[in-house]
Amino acid sequence: MVTRTRTATAVALLCALALPVSTAATASASAVAPRLSAPSSPSVPAPAAPRSSVASSVPAAFVSAARAELPAPTGPYAVGSSVLHLVDRSRPDPWVREAGARELMVTLHYPAARHSGPPGPRPAPAPYATTEEARLLLRGLNLEQAVPAARLAEMRTHSRRDARPARGRHPLVLLSPGFGVSRYTLTHLAEDLAGRGYVVASVDHAYESLGTAMPGGRVLTCEACTAVEEGGVDESLVTATRADDMSFVIDRLTGRHAVTKYAAMIDKRQIGMAGHSIGGAAAATAMVADRRIGAGINMDGGFQEELPSGGLGGRPFMMLGTDDAVHRPGGSDTSWNTVWPALDGWKRWLTVAGSEHFTFSDSPVISRHFGLPQPPLPADRAVAITRTYVASFLDVHLRGMDRPVLDGPTAAQPEVRFHRP
Repeated sequence: MVTRTRTATAVALLCALALPVSTAATASASAVAPRLSAPSSPSVPAPAAPRSSVASSVPAAFVSAARAELPAPTGPYAVGSSVLHLVDRSRPDPWVREAGARELMVTLHYPAARHSGPPGPRPAPAPYATTEEARLLLRGLNLEQAVPAARLAEMRTHSRRDARPARGRHPLVLLSPGFGVSRYTLTHLAEDLAGRGYVVASVDHAYESLGTAMPGGRVLTCEACTAVEEGGVDESLVTATRADDMSFVIDRLTGRHAVTKYAAMIDKRQIGMAGHSIGGAAAATAMVADRRIGAGINMDGGFQEELPSGGLGGRPFMMLGTDDAVHRPGGSDTSWNTVWPALDGWKRWLTVAGSEHFTFSDSPVISRHFGLPQPPLPADRAVAITRTYVASFLDVHLRGMDRPVLDGPTAAQPEVRFHRP
């Protein structure tokens, strides 16, 4: 079991998203959650900046008048989007027992047929988030004065609701977000993977985000944050719960009684999982629990459990993180050093210069648009690197394609460093 010292509440730790550049390095170098994932180190203190420092340092006047927009997908397919509400009646929710059965909200991004014009109207663009989801996230980050919730919620996406699927069968990729944030914070990556030919299921794990909209007007908040940071519950319950969540999602998307009309386009023999922060840690936990997941990626999350003696049974795994005192070999997140030799298949340990914890999410795009402090790595580079290495890994291991970018450092990606401890 990997342990960490609990030094702050989960919501306060979420400020890593928006800390000024002068303190961002400290935030990245500490085990801040949604990095509820990286174990704390006595030599690397948690950031002490007050939550109000960000909002007060970013006047609302800095907000662009233009509508925020995610970068366009790079693949050959148009992208469709569908939202699913899944209920696992075989198990109770671990965070709120009186809630009954475990509920999940899933956004499915998938390759869609190109619109060829009339006849029939073109499907409407998919929303980014609800205003209430955005409001709760911004309130938790103390950014309500700097970023209008409605403006964040209306971020322009590049997928269309319930668009006609493209022909053929496509690998399935599961995405799990960081602790405290919602599935929509990984939208640029989900859309890009769908445009490249993957069916992508981004999952909101009930009571593990600051705000998740549910059917019937309900909005769930982060009861798990309170349980972990104030109730002493170990973070391994988060990763174990998410592993069960993902197995259930696979069942419902690929089983005999699949819940969605898109099941026919999924190649259930080719399934991968990627996650950010504790969602990345959960990728390894899910692979241990479910052999249907054939490949995994941990984006800057500390592992919560050691791997079993059999490792991952030869299945491939990639660790993609910040290039700092946390996630370089020998860094303060000792879980990476512990897990690395136990990975018994194809593996990579990559770090990205100039990045911070939220580089691997939509945060760079959001921060740039709304005038929030940013790390040294520009937003366009953050997006390109995340997309390139995640997609290349999946292309190699789910499609059998050749992607030389994974073989070692390249002049085109000078920020990415390969480690072979």
